[in-house]
Amino acid sequence: MFRIPEKNPAFCNFFAAGAIYFKMTASEYNQCVSELADRLYRFAWKSLEDRDEAQDVVQQSFMALWEKRIAVPPDKASSFLFTIAYRKSMDRHRKRRKVIPAEALEDSLPADPDQPHDIKSILQRALAVLDQQARNLVLLKDYEGYSYEEIARLTGLSVTQVKVYLHRARRELRSYLVNKEYLI
Repeated sequence: MFRIPEKNPAFCNFFAAGAIYFKMTASEYNQCVSELADRLYRFAWKSLEDRDEAQDVVQQSFMALWEKRIAVPPDKASSFLFTIAYRKSMDRHRKRRKVIPAEALEDSLPADPDQPHDIKSILQRALAVLDQQARNLVLLKDYEGYSYEEIARLTGLSVTQVKVYLHRARRELRSYLVNKEYLI
């Protein structure tokens, strides 16, 4: 993980030219890494479904935080990191143009209705049906627990757009999961 040695911690919260600047110290940065790295990785991995790309996104997010440490107060580091990870994930998805149609996923479903279902794998397949933006919104809201307002700030969408997109994503998930093969 991208950590900064704590040799000479810089000053914090100084006032210059009418604006307040924050200078995150190396110890504050390292605390952010230790507290947020797992959550950020989990979000990136579930979003991208590729461990190496998820690690790259997390690394780039923390590098961006260090580069912008003057402008990012330590209490806003989480929002900043998730915003960067969201944008990097969306960029990588656009490059891959990876959208899995529901028909392709149905072929991989168990044919035997008496076979027990693995809830985790069913949910992963259901998330894979969604487009990248919808999947990221569901992950931010339902897995990471962000509010609509926080998600709007992270993604650059309006609160109304977040609610509408989440409603559509959940409706699509519901129609996928309320399949006769998944009923227990």
